[in-house]
Amino acid sequence: MNTIALIPARGGSKGVPRKNIRPFCGVPLIVHSIKAAQESHHICSVWVSTDDAAIAKVARDAGASVIHRPERLAGDTATTESAVEHALAYLQERGVGVDRVVLLQATSPLRPPACLDAALEQFHQNGYDSLVSLSPTHRFFWTTEDDRAVAQYDYTRRPRRQDMKEEDLSYVENGSFYIFTQALFEEKKNRLGGTIGYYCMGEEYSYEIDTEADFLFLESLAKEERGRE
Repeated sequence: MNTIALIPARGGSKGVPRKNIRPFCGVPLIVHSIKAAQESHHICSVWVSTDDAAIAKVARDAGASVIHRPERLAGDTATTESAVEHALAYLQERGVGVDRVVLLQATSPLRPPACLDAALEQFHQNGYDSLVSLSPTHRFFWTTEDDRAVAQYDYTRRPRRQDMKEEDLSYVENGSFYIFTQALFEEKKNRLGGTIGYYCMGEEYSYEIDTEADFLFLESLAKEERGRE
């Protein structure tokens, strides 16, 4: 079974310019995701989809293969799904059969050791069509309707954080990785669909880099974690 890792990384990031190759703990940000995929025993190859020559060079130097993404699929309105569709077509044209895709976001550089293999084994054992990485949150969520606030929990039974049970928790899509079959994507044109499984990671892995503050916070978190090892 051919399982590939795919990391989309366009050059035109706005919130943090050039963030995909900016040093994060001394290593270009995208390399953390490349290395995580390379350490997996189940991932056969690692591919980076990019429109940017500098990102392509960093990816190749780190041992990944590169798929050149056309500009029309790399603008501010381009979706991740369009990058996945282009990448799978690119590989198919070159005779590379793909059974499963592990889609990693470079903006989530912190992952628990061996989490990709654990998630892939769970994916296989349970026969999922797709899988999403989640993190628990102790926050209480609301939505708004016109001028009213609408609770997404029973505020008459608000538990204290230390008293929360598993059924009291909400979960957030942390963006770290997704797993899906090629057949599922071919049918749905989406990374999620069919029978969707999940892989749960700690709350500390729920952060993504979208702003300068995110970058500095996550880097300090990573350095603190390394200091404890």
